[in-house]
Amino acid sequence: MGGRSYSMTLYNTSVMLMLRTQWGRQHCMWPARMVTRRHGQRDTAQILLLRGAKYLPDKNGITPLDLCVQGGYGETCEILIQYHPRLFQTIIQMTQNEDLRENMLRQVLEHLSQQSESQYLKILTSLAEVATTNGHKLLSLSSNYDAQMKSLLRIVRIFCHVFRIGPSSPSNGIDMGYNGNKTPRSQVFKPLELLWHSLDEWLVLIATELMKNKKDSTDITSILLKQKGQDQDGTSIPPFQPPGPGSYENLSTGTRESKPDAPGGKQEASADCQDVISMTANRLSAVIQAFYMCCSCQMPPGMTSPRFIEFVCKHDEVLKCFVNRNPKIIFDHFHFLLECPELMSRFMHIIKAQPFKDRCEWFYEHLHSGQPDSDMVHRPVNESDILLVHRDSIFRSSCEVVSKANCAKLKQGIAVRFHGEEGMGQGVVREWFDILSNEIVNPDYALFTQSADGTTFQPNSNSYVNPDHLNYFRFAGQILGLALNHRQLVNIYFTRSFYKHILGIPVNYQDVASIDPEYAKNLQWILDNDISDLGLELTFSVETDVFGAMEEVPLKPGGESILVTQNNKAEYVQLVTELRMTRAIQPQINAFLQGFHMFIPPSLIQLFDEFELELLLSGMPEIDVNDWIKNTEYTSGYEREDPVIQWFWEVVEDITPEERVLLLQFVTGSSRVPHGGFANIMGGSGLQNFTIAAVPYTPNLLPTSSTCINMLKLPEYPSKEILKDRLLVALHCGSYGYTMA
Repeated sequence: MGGRSYSMTLYNTSVMLMLRTQWGRQHCMWPARMVTRRHGQRDTAQILLLRGAKYLPDKNGITPLDLCVQGGYGETCEILIQYHPRLFQTIIQMTQNEDLRENMLRQVLEHLSQQSESQYLKILTSLAEVATTNGHKLLSLSSNYDAQMKSLLRIVRIFCHVFRIGPSSPSNGIDMGYNGNKTPRSQVFKPLELLWHSLDEWLVLIATELMKNKKDSTDITSILLKQKGQDQDGTSIPPFQPPGPGSYENLSTGTRESKPDAPGGKQEASADCQDVISMTANRLSAVIQAFYMCCSCQMPPGMTSPRFIEFVCKHDEVLKCFVNRNPKIIFDHFHFLLECPELMSRFMHIIKAQPFKDRCEWFYEHLHSGQPDSDMVHRPVNESDILLVHRDSIFRSSCEVVSKANCAKLKQGIAVRFHGEEGMGQGVVREWFDILSNEIVNPDYALFTQSADGTTFQPNSNSYVNPDHLNYFRFAGQILGLALNHRQLVNIYFTRSFYKHILGIPVNYQDVASIDPEYAKNLQWILDNDISDLGLELTFSVETDVFGAMEEVPLKPGGESILVTQNNKAEYVQLVTELRMTRAIQPQINAFLQGFHMFIPPSLIQLFDEFELELLLSGMPEIDVNDWIKNTEYTSGYEREDPVIQWFWEVVEDITPEERVLLLQFVTGSSRVPHGGFANIMGGSGLQNFTIAAVPYTPNLLPTSSTCINMLKLPEYPSKEILKDRLLVALHCGSYGYTMA
């Protein structure tokens, strides 16, 4: 073989190995077919390397390793590394190359990690080191945020993937190392501890500045600007270490001396002083996301890392500050808030204070993240994916085909065809949802009953008369979940309490009015009056319908012998409410939610309140303001020609359609105008016009409402501007003043 030299090139499209010999000047090719591609490439590469083939790039600088990684050929990469060990680090560094497909890199590293325990640990340790370096670069303010953030999260995702597919996994009960045990696997996280330490010190430093309650954070700005000055000078920056006590003075001095004449330096310093958190929040939030991913990959599915919960609790104030300044951080980096109910509750008031439109965008962005096709209804479908239903039995046949369909495919897109018809497309899908929304409340199925207002529906506590009722409730949940997933509106409205059940919000006694207005008034009376000497002889038990027979049901253990008193009446009212509105229909609620959550995660739907959920599912109704004015009554001193009333209707004309719906909900508890217009609005005791009552004005007083009698209690504001401001605050900030008349 003397005098011969070999070069090897891998072609990505034809996937062939070429052996070129100087002496023969001939090409000898071994095509690797689709079925044997991976083994063929591996074997061919091994033969070539055994014959002394050289590892050389082609004329475009593309190496055999580049093409192997691009194609996800882990076995061939393994052979190349055996002959050229230096290529191992090359593959690790490739994780920073955003031009390479992440799933191909995962595929290669997954194969390499399976070869031996030592190789597995070596890969993870190397990835942890690269992630740590990238994380520290991200914390350097001179680095490109977007590129560095993407690089860090990409590496950490690959790291977590490789970690999970190792010889043992978090789901099999083997300790992952963050419970205090020093296992070999836990040591692969050791390089990352440097990054987590820097993150912790950053957050402590910002917390300290927040506690000082100063407008400008001079000390921390000095630290940040010193980093910038060093970077701009081209000086290499070591991993950032926030200063210890007593070091601020030196850092500040050094900062003032670095590049004093840099163009715009004074303006930059001024901006930094004004808003340090804005400079750091996104960078720190990305590192927090990486920390969460690393903690989560060591836990069984569905469990939140105790270490991460402790971290969030420790830095609660700083994280809330980040979210307050930029709520989109929740969806960009704070995924843990959407995945961990115990953590999300800490930030819920901030989330729900964001505009409804923004939350809708965030909802769908997160709901559809990772799906291959955003135009879901029009995506190409296989014949087997089509939901074939019968018009004459649309409810039952739809229930059958949906229950058998692949849930993941239904999330991506829906294709419906009626038996014996050719039509398909978005119009057919809309018709299908429209018909099913009417069928769900069809009395023949006994699933839902009309509420007292005659326009909304509540689960039927006697639905057991239909032996398939729980399967049908599950199907109803699937249909509403699918409709919401695909932004299809349904022609059905539920009681406020049922929307609360979907959202996991506790019901209250005011919700009873939707099914029994008189009973709701009685509960209100109990709360409003002293019952000590009335001799009511109420106990913590009530008579209710149980499978068609009236039975005495205790509201709590031993309730039959516990008297209702002035001290415990609030508990009694709440327990009665829960029995009437929740316990009596708990199996139906559970079945519905089982189907609904197949398509809509509970954490995501919590972004909304019960009023907003109705708008998401059933759309924005059109409101005729002239009809509204025509059918409004005035009381407590107001008349149609009063200035405050004139201002009120001018404001109603000026606000957006969404805000008009919020106003209607605020006063009546419903976003809908019944058939026949405002003249047919129902109250707790029958027809009840929209009413505006005068209330004495005091500064900052908000409007309130009595939903049972459709009454808006409007303060006598001194100007139109104040009226509009106070009204919008009440509508947008959830300052509902509902009372029962």
